[in-house]
Amino acid sequence: MPIEVFNNNRGIAILITLTIITIIITASLELHRKMRFAAVSTAAARDRVTLTHMASSGINAAMAMLVKDKNESTIDSIQEDWANSEKINELLKDIPFENGKTTLTISDELARIQVNALVKYPEGRDFNESQRIMWDRLLRLLFSQDESLKEIEPTSVINSVKDWLDFGDDDAITGLNGAESEYYQDLDPPYSCRNGPIDHLGELVLIKGITRDLYQSVGEMFRISRYMTIYGITSAGKNTFTYKGKININTAELPVLIALLPSENEDFALLIFNYRQETTDSKYINDLSDPAWYKNAPGCSDIQIDPGLITASSDLFRIESTATLNEMETTTVAVVRRENDKKTGKWMCRVLSWQTE
Repeated sequence: MPIEVFNNNRGIAILITLTIITIIITASLELHRKMRFAAVSTAAARDRVTLTHMASSGINAAMAMLVKDKNESTIDSIQEDWANSEKINELLKDIPFENGKTTLTISDELARIQVNALVKYPEGRDFNESQRIMWDRLLRLLFSQDESLKEIEPTSVINSVKDWLDFGDDDAITGLNGAESEYYQDLDPPYSCRNGPIDHLGELVLIKGITRDLYQSVGEMFRISRYMTIYGITSAGKNTFTYKGKININTAELPVLIALLPSENEDFALLIFNYRQETTDSKYINDLSDPAWYKNAPGCSDIQIDPGLITASSDLFRIESTATLNEMETTTVAVVRRENDKKTGKWMCRVLSWQTE
């Protein structure tokens, strides 16, 4: 009998030992898992912070390039260093990062149509007729390129945008198809008409007639968000403002050039587009300092663009800085305006918007 007790006690001890070992192993594995998770999380957090700094460094480098350009030139065009990807890459080589990389693109915000210029401010009541015509040309061009948009009437869209921007909410709607607050209050959910300049381009999708398909670019199918901007406000004196709506003909994309030209001359837009990019031995050969240079393009001597619509310079730019590190990526987009500091007399870039994705 004592032998059986001894054997039972030994069996119980073995079971207890195995249980303890199992608990220790399980606890060790869980601790190891938590430590690995903490290490990965810490590394990810570190990389996110690093990516933010890398992207910000790209923005600051771009602003420095734009200030340098302002000190050296009074015009702005695709022929300058800030628009040259190779020159930008050379600049980024001077920013040391042990790992990862940063890429930059700089674009002229005045290459786009100024949405708020559709209405004449500071009065804020009537169409800016030259802008209305330009809207019409651009929309008809976009609609002609996509079957899904052909049922939309450009005039109805333009009238609704005008009603959204103007100060006359209590007045009759523009044309037969505009829309004031009464229309928007009947929607679900209801909302009010802006009745003033918009401060975010995405607000366009709230306006009657502007669908997301019309607004949002997808792949190579570019929509109005590609060709329009909310920026361009200027002082009109006595605490008032206006939007001149001038487009930099030296940087505008082809659809915007088409919108600038009289309808019967839109085929000449490609000639103008190619003329400003013409090179010999990798050097640009055509002078773009005078906004009327487009008349020098082949066959364009008789073309007439409204002088009030074009300029050859800009101080508004969009900077996109993308940083990649350890399979992570972040993009910061900043819109900046070059300004002259009245105290120092030096040029600087003031950030108007900053968004990190």
